[in-house]
Amino acid sequence: MVPKDDSAPLPSPTLRFEKRAVRNGASIVAGVDEVGRGPLAGPVVVAAVILNRRKIPDGLNDSKVLTPEVRAALYDEILASATVSVVAAPTSIIAELNILHASLWAMRRAVMGLSIAPDHLLVDGNIVPRGLPCRGEAVIGGDGLSLSIAAASIVAKVTRDRMCEIMHCEEPHYGFASHKGYSAATHFRALETHGPGRYHRMDFAPCAEAETRRRTGVMIGPLLPAGWAPAPPKAQMDLFEQSAAA
Repeated sequence: MVPKDDSAPLPSPTLRFEKRAVRNGASIVAGVDEVGRGPLAGPVVVAAVILNRRKIPDGLNDSKVLTPEVRAALYDEILASATVSVVAAPTSIIAELNILHASLWAMRRAVMGLSIAPDHLLVDGNIVPRGLPCRGEAVIGGDGLSLSIAAASIVAKVTRDRMCEIMHCEEPHYGFASHKGYSAATHFRALETHGPGRYHRMDFAPCAEAETRRRTGVMIGPLLPAGWAPAPPKAQMDLFEQSAAA
């Protein structure tokens, strides 16, 4: 008896959302996705992509389910055939606005940077930034559902990974090339040993704690004051945030 396989592959993204937007009157649909909200270091990167319907690369999918080699190959194909805009919000913007607002800041700028103006946006997640030049539609899990968002996720992921490799060249003791700034055990050990570097997000608690340990010489226990929290974003940036249905 052959054991039942409960891990059936997930369906691949399609043009379902794009075609629905066209039926509702849209002509040019762009997919938007971000990469890098969770890491302790490095930028958050947003890509906006308008696919060429006649030259859609085969194998587009959520960047997280693809190997680095496949992502790199698809990245080249997307840039060769689609209209693409990429914006990175550095750690200074993240510290000033907070990570959510920095992501929305980059989303808006990526859309505005497209050389062809879209009239409908498919945005991965459940929040659409305000101030966009056209209607935005939030799609939860969109990088696994929409080919346009999947393409944007690949471009953003490859771009950010390459930025992390440059960060690694400048500060190799943190190991950015391997963990890309995420909360890996090797990253925490490097923070304990060296304290935070120029690319760390000092409004993230582990980085702030590591800096306190570096200054005080005390290497055990969380050292943030009771009730510590990152500074709230500037009030005017609330204008960029808008909850949206999936």
